[in-house]
Amino acid sequence: MQDMGELYVVATPIGNLTDISQRAQDILSHVTWIAAEDTRHSVVLLQHLGISTHLVSYHEHNERDRADELIEKIKAGESGALISDAGTPLISDPGYHIVQKAHAAGITVIPIPGACAAIAALSASGLPSAKFLFEGFLPAKSGRRNRLAALKDFPSTVIFYEAPHRVLDLLEESCNVLGGERKACIAKEITKKFETIFAGSLQAIFERVQQGIIPLKGEFVLMIAPDDGKTESLEEIAEQMRVMQILLAELPVKQAVKLAVQLTGHPKNALYELALQIQGKSAPEN
Repeated sequence: MQDMGELYVVATPIGNLTDISQRAQDILSHVTWIAAEDTRHSVVLLQHLGISTHLVSYHEHNERDRADELIEKIKAGESGALISDAGTPLISDPGYHIVQKAHAAGITVIPIPGACAAIAALSASGLPSAKFLFEGFLPAKSGRRNRLAALKDFPSTVIFYEAPHRVLDLLEESCNVLGGERKACIAKEITKKFETIFAGSLQAIFERVQQGIIPLKGEFVLMIAPDDGKTESLEEIAEQMRVMQILLAELPVKQAVKLAVQLTGHPKNALYELALQIQGKSAPEN
């Protein structure tokens, strides 16, 4: 019986092409194929690296069907790599379906770590980072406002991605819902020539973007700190995690959260988010 291949999840640069690791280059050179979010974009990187591995289109519109096709190739002995246009696959990018199906089929999935805009931005933000919530792209209009309201008392830094044509709306709504005095940091074009990282109040960030001091170009990472006085210590975070894990082992999520609120005194919304993280789920969109 022929041995199955392996699936590599490979992080690629988010701007500066020299940020790719030697291990990532070796893997991309030796796999049978590379599943790419946009083959026209990824071919530029591969040409720069001198890699001629066959590219396969894999994006949000075809990933369910293409995942089945690629899984069969791996089961037949081929090894493949999954990349996104920039950064780490699956982090607000396609890839969930093929990785899930690979595990279900008993295929070995190997991560090749590298750049991630959210982590790079957080590391340079000056905001609390012992614990954080990655929200990615928020839903538009009413769903966005409702989600911001649900996160108002979250006791850790929250990270958002946003496109240039929507970032002003996100900043204005964040000021209205969370308060313009809330500490925050915005980052754009990380590792590129015009990299910008600015930390200040939400209102100050909004005004800089509105006035064009921070141009509406490139993908944005917005990080918002918890309300003053609500930042948690590592000990508090560890205790919440311990209590929630014990409760979730015996109770449904809603009951576990309700009891955890009584035991710890922490906000319901924050404990609900923690419960979902422990179970590997994401919060439903409003």
